Amino acid sequence: MRTAILGFTFFLVGLGGALVSLAQTASPDLADASLEDLMNIQVTSVSRKEQSMSKVGAAVFVITQDDIRRSGATNIPDLLRLAPGVDVARIDANQWAISIRGFNDQYANKVLVLIDGRTVYNLTFSGVYWDMQDVPLEDIERIEIIRGPGGTVWGANAVNGVINIITKGATATQGGLISAGTGTQDHADALVQYGGCIGQDGTYRVFGRYFNTANAVFPDGRQASDGWQGGHAGFRSDWNLSASDTLTVQGDFLKTSEGETITTLFSNALPLAETVHDPLKTTGVNILGRWAHTLASGSQMSLQMYDNYSRHLATGFSDSENTLDLDFQYHMKLGSRNDLVWGLGARVIGSDYNTGDSFTILPNHQFDKLFSAFLQDELKLSNSLSLTLGSKGEHNDFTGFEFEPSAQLVWSPTKNQALWLSAARAIREPSNFEDGLRDDVESIPLGNTFAVVRVLGNPNTRAEQLRDFEAGYRALPNKRLSLDVAAFGSLYNYLAYFSALTPYFISQQGIPYLILPEQIVNGPPGHTYGLEFYANWNLTNHWRISPGYSYLHMDIAGIPAQLYTSPGTSPNHQFQVRSLLDLPHHLEWDNTVGYVSKLAIGNIPQYARLDSRLGWRVGEAVELSVVGQNLLAPRHAEFFNPVYPLNYTLVERSVFAKVTWRF
Repeated sequence: MRTAILGFTFFLVGLGGALVSLAQTASPDLADASLEDLMNIQVTSVSRKEQSMSKVGAAVFVITQDDIRRSGATNIPDLLRLAPGVDVARIDANQWAISIRGFNDQYANKVLVLIDGRTVYNLTFSGVYWDMQDVPLEDIERIEIIRGPGGTVWGANAVNGVINIITKGATATQGGLISAGTGTQDHADALVQYGGCIGQDGTYRVFGRYFNTANAVFPDGRQASDGWQGGHAGFRSDWNLSASDTLTVQGDFLKTSEGETITTLFSNALPLAETVHDPLKTTGVNILGRWAHTLASGSQMSLQMYDNYSRHLATGFSDSENTLDLDFQYHMKLGSRNDLVWGLGARVIGSDYNTGDSFTILPNHQFDKLFSAFLQDELKLSNSLSLTLGSKGEHNDFTGFEFEPSAQLVWSPTKNQALWLSAARAIREPSNFEDGLRDDVESIPLGNTFAVVRVLGNPNTRAEQLRDFEAGYRALPNKRLSLDVAAFGSLYNYLAYFSALTPYFISQQGIPYLILPEQIVNGPPGHTYGLEFYANWNLTNHWRISPGYSYLHMDIAGIPAQLYTSPGTSPNHQFQVRSLLDLPHHLEWDNTVGYVSKLAIGNIPQYARLDSRLGWRVGEAVELSVVGQNLLAPRHAEFFNPVYPLNYTLVERSVFAKVTWRF
């Protein structure tokens, strides 16, 4: 398989070389976006202030709007495949497992995801409902991805990484936009959007989107019932209140209807277990306001508040959450050497649960609070050396007070290279799932009776802890080549796992049966280490090759099957080469070929995928594109979920065509 990937990569290089001689009159996009510009993109996710990406002391990758446009992706998870060190695995047509540096799972709980400063992880599982995270791809300015802990500024759950999705301001989306697409897997994808002015000081955009994804197939070839359709409407407005004050107000409404196939017990009719096609419905509503003020001294302050409501119904289990979040931040310089950022935060979450087919969380009504404060100081030791120190303190209702310190040392011997070291402590706070779970997961025949494996939560669990050490190097050896390398070693304590308790008999309607209880506890330590590499190589002004590779080794003590997310759910090797080629007459030919090594859990074999896009810009207003995805094989599996009852389906070869009109 890897030989085939290398062979196809060389084929692309050879074919691109044959075509590049034709591209002398091609559009100048790649030539205009120099590698020096890409290396110096301003990012905010590392320190919650603008910094040049080439100078930050963390493993950072930025997916730009041009990357998004030329990827051919139709959803956020597929976009994240572009980033090295990010493991994206599709479970069925509407569910993904996405993680950074291991511990992958349907609700991977060690990665914090934000959209315009709004945290979208779900307190029930400390994970993300990816089927509820929809942003019109045309409106995304960039996606900043931190590989490694970000707890000092972002807090709990920013353990192995942060994914920060940043949308364009309303000023950048003036006028109309209509896009429509259809294909073999994504049957419909349509967006209507318009932006305008509000008086002399304000701008706005409003949009509506509809999408419809077809059912996938099971490994035996049968068609599943995991189709996915939904509608999304939203707005954003930006105001210049004065020369020193800006205000942003934005909101969204999302509703989806999906399906899934599960194999589950029915707790009210034990030992009945069936494989059923389960309808899944979601609703999401949010509104966010952000005020920013620049003082005469140049210091900056901001105040952000949002209200986020979500409801997720699956397997008869309804998970409703309403989150109210308040965040204040102050950025100032102290003298010529100190650049200080500090902030305060408060969050309250109301949760409501019912009893599903086999699953519930007790108590059914909960109210959780989180209070936080952070301080981070960048100290300029010399013209080429800087040290950043900081920590965040948080108080949550599960484990009380937690702290998350970090240190970053960056040395820039020349303007085109930087070496960095970092050390950090991060935590993942327990979730309502771990605190109050009751789940009947399996029945076992026992002669005239039966046994039921019942998993129980534990209100006494501790926060999982990470101590992380990293080193990295970034360089621009010449105007046509950039390099980015990062190595890490991570030590984990108090990882959650399932521990067997003493069996006991109970009866249901006079019929005795055996309970085999397991409880969630803090257990074995573990460690991981790995390497991540990424490069950009401009062979000509019209052709860029971008290879990436990541290696991950996980060593977790204890029995892997008892862990939430064992080493067997994450690949050891991931490799990708991306080719962007500008052709004459405003044509673009873009290819991404990648390889993912096998997963031990579920015996998911290694696989390779090729995505190819042909785009044509017709003047300044219209763009046409045709995308082929997963072209190397008719279908392949990407993930098996060992904890949840979802039956996985296969990712199929597909074609998608799209037209975009701006006016």
